[in-house]
Amino acid sequence: MNEIMKRLTVVATVFIPQTFIVGVWGMNFDFMPETGWKYDYLFAWIIIIVIGVGTWLYLLKRKWF
Repeated sequence: MNEIMKRLTVVATVFIPQTFIVGVWGMNFDFMPETGWKYDYLFAWIIIIVIGVGTWLYLLKRKWF
């Protein structure tokens, strides 16, 4: 049971920050500076991927799995 909980924690740790970013950028705000950029969609994807990979590498370094 402990190993299963550890795996679920790793999955949650990787995906919760990405979910937060998507939630904030998914709101309909007109005054967010990023919404007028030419490459705002690409920028959001890059940030989401970098955070996910960074978290994954950090957990690998800490030998969580």
